[in-house]
Amino acid sequence: MRLAAALAVLFALAAPASARAATTAIRFGTLVDGQGHVFANAVVVVVDDRVQSVTSGGPIAGGAELIDLSRYTGIPGLIDAHTHITYYWDGTTTPRSEPPRHPAVTAVLAQENALKALEAGVTTIRDLNAAGGVDLAMRDLIKMGKMIGPRMFVSGTTIRITSSAGPPAPIGLMADGVDGVIRGVRQVIASGADWVKMHASTGGFDDLSQTQTFTFEELKAGIDAAHALGKKVAVHSYGPAGAREAVRAGADSLEHPTDMDDETIAEMVRRRTYYSPTIDHNQYYVENADAVYHFPPGTKERLGDFIRRNVDTARKAFRAGVHIVMGSDAVYNGWGLNTRELDWFVKIGMTPEQALGAATSEPAALLGMERSLGAVAPGFFADIVAVDGNPLATITAVSKRDNVRWVMKAGRVVVDKTRRIDTNTGR
Repeated sequence: MRLAAALAVLFALAAPASARAATTAIRFGTLVDGQGHVFANAVVVVVDDRVQSVTSGGPIAGGAELIDLSRYTGIPGLIDAHTHITYYWDGTTTPRSEPPRHPAVTAVLAQENALKALEAGVTTIRDLNAAGGVDLAMRDLIKMGKMIGPRMFVSGTTIRITSSAGPPAPIGLMADGVDGVIRGVRQVIASGADWVKMHASTGGFDDLSQTQTFTFEELKAGIDAAHALGKKVAVHSYGPAGAREAVRAGADSLEHPTDMDDETIAEMVRRRTYYSPTIDHNQYYVENADAVYHFPPGTKERLGDFIRRNVDTARKAFRAGVHIVMGSDAVYNGWGLNTRELDWFVKIGMTPEQALGAATSEPAALLGMERSLGAVAPGFFADIVAVDGNPLATITAVSKRDNVRWVMKAGRVVVDKTRRIDTNTGR
């Protein structure tokens, strides 16, 4: 019933764009615009899918539909820079041991994850690793308006070395040697992927090993091949060795790395390598280790140690000036908790404003969308979130999902907890 209800809202919200006013004026008590400005008694005028103007007070244009959110604070739509939207869990089995599903079935089920992301205020995601082209299909369906969900930038399937990993078999395209990696990168890009993802070390879920996999030469060949075709590369590395070689090879972003040395961090600053620490996903595994994942004894203790080292590494990177972005690594029933990562960012020394930037302007720049996403400003996509509280005073105004009250994506209201949505019209 829960899935059915979620899908009913999704399909209702997929009403033709002509059902909404071309011009909408939204009033906020306060607006934090994502560009360093705070507007009191803000009025945001949206025309179709873009912001036309942002002012403090002033009259509402005649003919505009007025949405009064003066009880709330407006912020830009949030960007989750590391997700796995196709990792759906129905709650009846242990995640990762569910029976294989047809890609079309996975796409339909994953809409529930998409809705939970929107409810957390996340209007854009970078999805890193999916099988069967499901992420490509969801991206395109959402762009066409045939599916409701966050805007998606996707990597297709990740590229790994050939290994003898036991079940469950990892998702990925196996590639070995410079020629094999170049071929794999070109295949991923030819499939329609926006990004390329490479695995430079072992590690994931209850596996906290940090063994380097691809060599420097393989990483550089893959990254150079992607860059030659106009695509960026995200590199998975739990450990310092894979991270070091990925940075030297020219990776655009690093995912998860812990225990990085000062030299690697300094090189990240020099090269503007973005860093997605994904601290909270391991905390999430700790919370669900027994009841959901059934991890072996001792896993929670090992995860706790890894989290402490991950926090130390992220703190060191932040102090050095590395560009850090929010990445939840959301899988299975972690969807909806996407923004808890921001609490960790405050713990490593960020101000709430800096943490908010790590979920707006910083990932927008990572995606090459700094003139369209990450701010509420004229010409930008009208991705706007209303929260209960002051996010510049405490980041929980954003990270606590109950505080997210209303979400607009590209000029369309996709979440409204300020009133009941009519599931027949989506309004």
